[in-house]
Amino acid sequence: MRSLRTAALLSLCAAASFAAAQQQDWSAPSADSRYASPAGGAAGPPAEPRYGQPAQPVAPPTPDQSITPLPGSTPPATGSAPSGQAMAPFGGSAPSRARVSKGPSSLPNDHGQVMREYDIRPYTLKVANTPHPEQTIVDWILRETGYETWHSDPLGILNATRDTLRVYHTPETQGVVADIVDRFVNTQSESKAFALRIATVRSPGWRARAMPLMTAIPVQSPGMQGWILPKENAALLMADLVRRTDYREHSSSGQLVLNGRSAIMSTMRPRQYIKGIVRTQNTWPGFQPETGTLEEGASMEFSPLLSFDGATADAIVKIRINQVEKMQQVQLDIPTQMAGPQRMEIEVPQLTSATIHERFRWPSDQVLLLSLGVVAPPTPDKGNQLLNLIPGVNAPPRADGLLFIEVKGTATPSSNPGSVPSTAMRSTGGFSGRY
Repeated sequence: MRSLRTAALLSLCAAASFAAAQQQDWSAPSADSRYASPAGGAAGPPAEPRYGQPAQPVAPPTPDQSITPLPGSTPPATGSAPSGQAMAPFGGSAPSRARVSKGPSSLPNDHGQVMREYDIRPYTLKVANTPHPEQTIVDWILRETGYETWHSDPLGILNATRDTLRVYHTPETQGVVADIVDRFVNTQSESKAFALRIATVRSPGWRARAMPLMTAIPVQSPGMQGWILPKENAALLMADLVRRTDYREHSSSGQLVLNGRSAIMSTMRPRQYIKGIVRTQNTWPGFQPETGTLEEGASMEFSPLLSFDGATADAIVKIRINQVEKMQQVQLDIPTQMAGPQRMEIEVPQLTSATIHERFRWPSDQVLLLSLGVVAPPTPDKGNQLLNLIPGVNAPPRADGLLFIEVKGTATPSSNPGSVPSTAMRSTGGFSGRY
C-alpha cells in the first residue's frame, strides 16, 4: 500500500515538471527576438533562427527615390523596415497606397497635341461685374467637345482665367475650341439679344388652329414639344392666344438675355409645413413640432449663343417645376409622462415635379416655340373656384406651359458698318514643353 502511494506521488511530480517545461518552451518571444532589434530602434544582433531555419542577415534599408512622398507625410525612420517588408498586422494585409512618380519632364504628344492660348478679354471686359465670366466659355467648350474629351486619352488640358484661355489638345479639338471662343468675342454679335416670353394656356386645344403656322422639330425631353415658325406667323399666333380667356403671361414685357450671357428666372417660393415631432424635456408636454420647408414654383436657366455668322442660334434651357398637390394629414398618438396620451397632426406633402434640361438649335431669323406639356403653372393659380367647392373634385391647377424665344437687336451700338467680325487672338509661343 505504501509503495502504491509512493508511485502516485512520483507520477504527479513528473507531470508538474513536464508542464513547467512546456510552459517555458512556448512562452512568447521577446521583442528583440521578434523584430531583430531592441526597443527604441537601436540596431541589435541578428534574430535567432526560428522553426529550425537559418537566420537571414538584415540588410540596411535603401531609400526608394522613384516615389514622391505624399504632402504632409513623414519619411521613414532610419533603421526601419523598407516599404513592402514591414510586418503585416495579425489577421489581414497592410493597407496599400498608390504608387506616385514624378512623371515625364514634358507633356506627352503622342496624338499631335499642341498648346494654344486664346485672348478672351474682348468678352470678359464686357461682363466685368460678373464673377468668373470665363466659366461661361469653358461650359460651352465642354458641351461642344464632350466632358470625356478632357478626361481620357489623348491627354488634354483646359484652363481659363479672366484674360486667357489655355488649351492643350489635338488640332481637331483646337478647331472646335477656336470656333466657340470666336462666337464669344465677335463684336458684331454684341448688339444681339434673345427675347423670352413665358405663358400658360389652360387647354392645349390652341394647337388645332396653330399647326399650319408651325414646323415641328425633334425634342428629347418626355412630354415636351418644339416648333419653329417665321416671325410673321409668330405674331399671328400670339394675337390669337391673347384673345383666349385661359391665356396668362408670366414674364415681364421686354425680357431680354444678351448673347453669350446666362439668365435665371425663378418664381420659387418657400412653403413651410409640420413634418414631424421632436422630443424635448424643456417644454410641456415633452415634445414640439418639427417644421420643414420646400420650394414651390418654377425656375428656368437660359444660356444662349449665336453662331459666328449669326445665322443659327444655340440655347441651353433648364427648367424645374415643383407643385404641392395637397398635404396628407397624419394623426400621431404621443405618450407623455406629465399627462395622458397627446394627439398631434403632421403633414406629408404630395408633390408634382418636372425637370427639363436640353439644348436647342434653330435659324436665328425664326422664332422657337417650346411646349412643356400640361404642367403646374409657374405662379399660384386658384383654378376653378366652382369645382373647388365640391369635395373630391377639386384638383391642383394645370396648364400648357409655353416658351417663346426670339433673336432681337438691342439699343447697344454695334461695330461700324462693313467691319470684319473679330476673332480671338491666339498665341502659339507660350509653351516650352514643360509645365
